Amino acid sequence: MKTWLITGCSSGLGRNLAHAVLDAGFNAVITARNPATVQDIVDVYPQTALAAALDVSDKDAVERVVKLAEERFGGIDVLVNNAGYGYRAAVEEGEDDQVAELFATNFFGAVSMIKAVLPGMRARRSGAIVNITSIAARLAMPGSAYYSATKFALEGVSDALRREVEPLGIKVLIVEPGAFRTDFAGRSLHGAATTIADYDESVGPRRKENDKTHGTQPGDPARAAKLLIEVIGGKTLPVRLLLGSDAVQIVGDEIAAQLKEIADWKEISASTDFPKGS
Repeated sequence: MKTWLITGCSSGLGRNLAHAVLDAGFNAVITARNPATVQDIVDVYPQTALAAALDVSDKDAVERVVKLAEERFGGIDVLVNNAGYGYRAAVEEGEDDQVAELFATNFFGAVSMIKAVLPGMRARRSGAIVNITSIAARLAMPGSAYYSATKFALEGVSDALRREVEPLGIKVLIVEPGAFRTDFAGRSLHGAATTIADYDESVGPRRKENDKTHGTQPGDPARAAKLLIEVIGGKTLPVRLLLGSDAVQIVGDEIAAQLKEIADWKEISASTDFPKGS
């Protein structure tokens, strides 16, 4: 775990993780669209920290940052795909350009980072890729369809990737945070410019202007950051790591409901098979 590359470090979990990694004595390439927002961290750790400008939706920028990291520290041992933001809109309200931009950052940006670090990790037969998704990748709430879709997609890629690279000595971890006291429900939350009144009851309470959760979330990003370092440094990794008591409760309830539905419908589901012996 000598060198980490972390995306989205200007605030929240990314910033806390950058601090924790450097406090632990590791090297860290800490990225943000505006590197001035993380320069204060580099100033404290001038020998082991490197700030870099990065918009993960820009493939050329992704390649430049990975090359810069390899030149400075010799290679990337841990990639943390943390960059991303929220978007609230009913499906019908979703603006095509905004949805495309959301996918470009939350999904395709992470994929670009993965593809850029894998050659070095394959050559060394070691490394860890950590994809920060959300409990929204387990269930989609009204108004969060498009955000959830980006996280469902990233988990699908992560599941297949894990099986592809495990024989090469590379680990993949999916991290599913619940509600953490970050800027996610504040500065990092976007919403549709035009709304439809028919969705005021279902989507309305979750629209950005009505969201009252900012600053009250139960999760502590500093504790989450320290925990991630411990987990990633362990001999074995879970496939998915829930973060937060709310995440455990919400996802646990959702899985239980899904299992019950499978059991309730199993005979009908199985009735589409050819008759036995045919």
